[in-house]
Amino acid sequence: MSIVSKLLERLVARQLLEYLDRSGLLPRLQSAYRACHSSKTAVLKVLSDILLAIDAGDLSALVLLHLSAAFDTVDHDILVRRLETSYGLSGSVLQWFQTYLVGRRQYVRTGSSASSPTLIVWGVPQGSVLGPILFLLYTADLIPLIQACSLLPHHYADVTQIHGFCRPSASLELQNTISNCVDDIAMWMRSNRLQLNTAKTEILWSSTARRSHKLPQLSFHLLLCATSASTLTLTSQ
Repeated sequence: MSIVSKLLERLVARQLLEYLDRSGLLPRLQSAYRACHSSKTAVLKVLSDILLAIDAGDLSALVLLHLSAAFDTVDHDILVRRLETSYGLSGSVLQWFQTYLVGRRQYVRTGSSASSPTLIVWGVPQGSVLGPILFLLYTADLIPLIQACSLLPHHYADVTQIHGFCRPSASLELQNTISNCVDDIAMWMRSNRLQLNTAKTEILWSSTARRSHKLPQLSFHLLLCATSASTLTLTSQ
């Protein structure tokens, strides 16, 4: 990205974030790419939820879902439609974002040789100022989806964190709830042309040392592949 392009994007990003913040449209449980929402705030929020659950005598389960090549698979048409319907952008503003996304080309250069330019039909520009913000808005609908499952969500960049807690006697019920929620997320990902990274998915059970024997020993069975009905079995830790 050129210097002039980044300067222009920074001006647009400032106005866009001011509008979204003033209108209450920014997802509250999303860290990164925003002022006062860093990796520290994400860690403190999730750790606080876990410690409060453990102090109350509950078991805590945390699932970390990563996306594969997240910024490269954003669908331009879906993003533009979401900017219009969910965030109220219209007219020349919406047209500007559409022209910002559509029609870009890229090529590979080594020394004096270069490949033929190829049209980019997916994704937001890498190394840009606006790209991460647009990705944030593209995936914001995951938060109410997780909350509808009675679980606690938190986003950081392309990582989705799902937290739940329960009494020791209800651990299997919580495990089923999380599995069903991840199935719903996988379906949402498929409809939005995103894909979960199964190799980086992690599940962590937490409890006090006195209640560690009450942690469930059964494996999680999660539908993580966004293109098929395959499952991934992860052992509780």
